[in-house]
Amino acid sequence: MAKGYWIARVGVRDPEGYKGYVETAAPAFREYGAKFLARGGEFEALEGTARGRNVVIEFDSVETAKACYHSDQYQKAKAIRQRYADADMIIVEGYEG
Repeated sequence: MAKGYWIARVGVRDPEGYKGYVETAAPAFREYGAKFLARGGEFEALEGTARGRNVVIEFDSVETAKACYHSDQYQKAKAIRQRYADADMIIVEGYEG
């Protein structure tokens, strides 16, 4: 079964408020076995519109990635995030070729 990945590009408007999102999302990430492959950090924008924070999270499967996103705990965190940041997020299936 292919792994699932969240890919998020985030523009944080209020860093202090955003900390509440990080704290509230953490239990959902633990519950669903999330592994952070990229979490902020330095980047180089090559094409398109960049955002200041880029995140890649690995899950055991696309189904697990979706379940985490739709979980009650993550939805609480999402509501906080949306107050303090703008984000583009997708879930993508990993390549097993």
